[in-house]
Amino acid sequence: MKWLSIYLIGYLIFMGGVFLALSEWGALKEMGPTWTTVAVLAAVGVGIMVSVSSSGRKQNVDIDTH
Repeated sequence: MKWLSIYLIGYLIFMGGVFLALSEWGALKEMGPTWTTVAVLAAVGVGIMVSVSSSGRKQNVDIDTH
């Protein structure tokens, strides 16, 4: 779970930089607030999917109580 959180935080910081650059270029003004919101939600969704898929495999642990 630790690596999942670190990966997701890094991805969100990266996407923040991308959207800041798009804002400085004026691309977000042309898109409008609705499409900007859609793009942000899609980017966060992709980041969550990638971080969960790369977080490792779930394993069952058997504990012997004898």
